[in-house]
Amino acid sequence: MHAPHTTCPGCREEVYLDELVRGRCPLCGCSLEEFEEESQDVDEIIDRCDLSWLVFNYFIFKRFIEMGASPVSIMQLVSAYEDRCLKSLGLHCDYSFELEVPSTRWDLLKIKKCARCGRLFIAGGKKMVSGDLSLPGFSVSYHCPRC
Repeated sequence: MHAPHTTCPGCREEVYLDELVRGRCPLCGCSLEEFEEESQDVDEIIDRCDLSWLVFNYFIFKRFIEMGASPVSIMQLVSAYEDRCLKSLGLHCDYSFELEVPSTRWDLLKIKKCARCGRLFIAGGKKMVSGDLSLPGFSVSYHCPRC
C-alpha cells in the first residue's frame, strides 16, 4: 500500500502525511506550511530579467567547455563580469577574457612562438584563448614554460 508522503524540509526525512502532528513533522516539529510559503517567495525572486542572464551564462559556459577550459575558471570569469556590470550600473563593461585551454595533438607537435617573449618552443607551455565577448571570434596564443 502506498501512503502519501513527503520529505520534511527541516530534517530531510521522509514523513507520511498521516503521521503529521497538527501539520508539523513528528521528528523535528518543523511546519511544512512555512516552507511552502518561503519557496513561493524564492520563485518570485527569479523573474524574467534573471532568465536572460541564466541563458547567457549557459551559452558562455557551453562555448568554453567545448574549447576545454576549466569549469572553475569559467565560473570565475562569469562572476567577475557580473560584479563589474553591477558596479558600472549600465555603463560600458569590459568584456575581454583570457582562459587557458588544453593543447590539441597538433598543438603539441608544431613549433609555437611565445606571445610574451617571442621565443620559439615545441614542448610545454600553455595555450591561451582570448577575445571579447561583445565581438565574434577569439584569438589563440601560446606562452612558453619560462613565461
